[in-house]
Amino acid sequence: MAPLLRAVLVLVLLDPVLLLIREQQQDLSGLPTAETTPSLNMHYDLRTKNLTWNCRENITSLECRFISEETGPVRRKLQGGQCHCVFEKYRLHRGVEFTVTVNTSQGPVTEKLVFTNPGGENTAAQKFSCFVYDADFLNCSWERGRAAPADVQYSLYIRDIWLRQEWECPRYVQDAGTHVGCHLRGVSRLTSWLSFLVTGSSRERGVQFFDVVILLKTIERYNPPTNITVHCNESHCLISWLKPRTRLNPSNWEFQYELDIRRQGEALSDAPLFPRVEVSGLYGRGDHSWYIFPSPQPRPKHTVQIRAADSRLLQWGAWSRPVEFGSGEQEGSPVYMYVLVVLGTLICVLVFVCLFKRFLGTPIPQVKDKLTANHPADDQIIWEKFTPPAGKGNHEEVLTVEEVRNLKAGV
Repeated sequence: MAPLLRAVLVLVLLDPVLLLIREQQQDLSGLPTAETTPSLNMHYDLRTKNLTWNCRENITSLECRFISEETGPVRRKLQGGQCHCVFEKYRLHRGVEFTVTVNTSQGPVTEKLVFTNPGGENTAAQKFSCFVYDADFLNCSWERGRAAPADVQYSLYIRDIWLRQEWECPRYVQDAGTHVGCHLRGVSRLTSWLSFLVTGSSRERGVQFFDVVILLKTIERYNPPTNITVHCNESHCLISWLKPRTRLNPSNWEFQYELDIRRQGEALSDAPLFPRVEVSGLYGRGDHSWYIFPSPQPRPKHTVQIRAADSRLLQWGAWSRPVEFGSGEQEGSPVYMYVLVVLGTLICVLVFVCLFKRFLGTPIPQVKDKLTANHPADDQIIWEKFTPPAGKGNHEEVLTVEEVRNLKAGV
C-alpha cells in the first residue's frame, strides 16, 4: 500500500505544474519567431575586379566599400537590385577588405570579406615596369621574386578598364624558361587606363600575385619629331619640324620640344657650346613648329637634334638624327685667336724693351773702328802706319811726280 500511496501523491502534486507549463507554451505559440540573416556569400574575382554577393527578395543592397592601407575607404552607392560593384583602379596585392551593407526586415546589416594575397612571401614578380613606344607597341618587364621557387612560371593579364576587355600576354620574353617580360602590339586601339596582373604558379609552393593600374599617357616614350629642315640667310637660320606620331595624336600645343645645336664634330655627350633650347608647341601652327637661330655668315657647319615630350609630364623621348646646316667656312678658333694675341703681346714687349735700352737705357755696344781708335784730336792721319791695300800704288806715283817737278825748278 505504501508505494501506491506515494505514486498517487506525486501525480496529484505534478498535475498543476504540468498544466501551468502547457498554458505557457500555448501563450508563446502566438508570438513571431526571430529571423536570422543568411550569409551574403561575398566573392571577389581578381581578374575582373568584380565584387558579387547573393541577392534575395527581402534584402535591398545599400552600399559596398573597399578599404586598403594605401587608399583608405572607398565607397560605392548601390541602386535598385544591384548585387555587385567594381573596384578596378586600385591595387590588391597588399591585401584589402570589402564590406557590403544591405537592408533587411530587421534593419541595415553589414558583412565583411577580407581578401588576402595567398602564397609564400616574396614569391611574386618584382620590379615590374612598362613603356609604350612607336605609338603602337607596349613592352613590360619584371624579375623573379626573391623567394620564388625554382619552377615558378608567371602569367601576365592585361585589362582595359573602360572597355572591360581582358587578354593574356600574346608574346612572352623568357629567361631560362621563366616569363620575365611581354611584348604587345596594337596599343593605339586601347583607352587610357590599363590594369596589369601578374600571377604565378609552382608545384613546390604557392606564389603570390602582383597587380598595378597604369595610365598609358604616363609611360609613353615619344618618337623624335619628323621632317626637320633648316633654311639660313645672312644672319639667321630657321629650324622647322613636324610633331611626332603618338598613340592618341594630341594637338601640337600639348608638346614640348628641346633643341640641341652643336658645331659639327661635337658629340652629344659633350658639353654643348650653345645651351639647349626648349620650344613650346603652343607657338607653332598646326602640326608645325620652328625656332630662329642667330647665326651670321660666314658660319661653320652645325648640327641640330630635336626631341619631344608631353608638356605636362616632360618625359623626354629619343633624339632625332643630326641635321647639318652651315657653309662649312670655319670661323677663327678661340684657341687660335688666343695664341695670336699672346704672340702679338710678346712682340710688343720685345720692341718696347729694345727702344727703352736704345734711348733711355745703357748704350748699345758698337763695332770698334781700328782706323780711328787712336787718332789725334785734330783728326790727322799718320800715313806711315797706314798699310795700303793690295793693288795699284796710285798714291806713291803721285808723290814721285811732285818731287820731280821740284828738282827741275831748282836747276
